[in-house]
Amino acid sequence: MSNVLITGGSGFIGSHLTRELVKMGNNVTVFDNLFRSDNNSLKDLIESKKIKFIKGDVRDEQAVDSAVKGMDYVFHLAAVCINYSVKFPKESLEINLMGSENVFRAALKRKVKRIIFSSSASVYGDPKVLPMKEDSELKPVTPYCLAKLASEHLLKFYGRSGLNYNILRYFNVYGVGQKADAYYTSVISLFIKRILSSQAPVIDGEGKQSMDFVNVKDIVQANVLAMNSETESEIYNVGTGISTTIADLADILIKSLKVDVKPEFNKRDVIVSERRADISKIQKIGFKVTVSASDGLSEVAKDIAENLEKY
Repeated sequence: MSNVLITGGSGFIGSHLTRELVKMGNNVTVFDNLFRSDNNSLKDLIESKKIKFIKGDVRDEQAVDSAVKGMDYVFHLAAVCINYSVKFPKESLEINLMGSENVFRAALKRKVKRIIFSSSASVYGDPKVLPMKEDSELKPVTPYCLAKLASEHLLKFYGRSGLNYNILRYFNVYGVGQKADAYYTSVISLFIKRILSSQAPVIDGEGKQSMDFVNVKDIVQANVLAMNSETESEIYNVGTGISTTIADLADILIKSLKVDVKPEFNKRDVIVSERRADISKIQKIGFKVTVSASDGLSEVAKDIAENLEKY
């Protein structure tokens, strides 16, 4: 049994991770300012006192230090998303970079056993070579991506003073209950709304843009492995190693909802971006893809169809 702190623990990924760590028998504390989330997903755990909840902001140095005190492990997930960072770059850097600095420094000061940092595959930018490996060229293009990469370097800086860490670069995370502010989640919900009204989903270009969709259940698995692994001070891609194109996505959603429509293609020039992770490194510490994009996206489609008002 370990004392574990999760920043951003009330969010989409954080709440799933919280439940798994509680199930494993850990003493879990969630630190969250509830800016992008609420506590409905963790209400039962809070009311039954199976977790401790601290409402706090990672920009608050003293609050972070107090929360980290006595912790064995810290999972740092708190961040604002890409779209928000483009609209509010200064604030996003204060949260995603300076907030991370507060967490990392407190973790070193309080001598935590390990910090697990949630980074992003967006640090690679638009790759020239697929699959994307941990040592591929890094070309971040938004304040979000820049802050994630800078935070990785900050961890390495504190690592030289004795901070133990592992870094996880998430690809396109999805799952039931995800908010629609991620680009690909909004695309999924838009497609589904059109399909349910017997309208064809409209795809720009030929639909060759691709993503590496990784289910939140496998993101949780990766975090647990990064906590328990004998390896340290490493960076790991977390994806499936499989590209799913926008055209593939439309077909999966149509089949899962059993509606007789076909996609329409808006013939115009588009920048074709492709994403596919090389996951051979994280597989060496036991990672296995347990949810295929087809099965997982079908599950999300059915959930959105039943709960359209939430999306």
